[in-house]
Amino acid sequence: MSMRTTRRNGHRMTAEQEFYSPQREAAMFYGLFLRGHSADSIRQEIDISPSLFRKWMRAREWDQKFRDDLQKMYQYRKQVLAIFDSLVTSEKAMTSWQ
Repeated sequence: MSMRTTRRNGHRMTAEQEFYSPQREAAMFYGLFLRGHSADSIRQEIDISPSLFRKWMRAREWDQKFRDDLQKMYQYRKQVLAIFDSLVTSEKAMTSWQ
């Protein structure tokens, strides 16, 4: 079985390695939050609505491999959102204690 590979910064990467860790991506969004961007607008950037996801999955022009990749991406984005929300909640709790 061959895996799809790409090149990034001169390094060979498999499809699974193309995503950063969800913690790293959530940290990037959290940095935007700390710089004054609203948590709600950032959540909208991260999240994929269930209705949009269902629409993507119903599209007939996509093969099963692509649908599997969509499923992975959807779960990844939900993880990023959960981590971001926990960081924001922690920040708000810390601020209220001060």
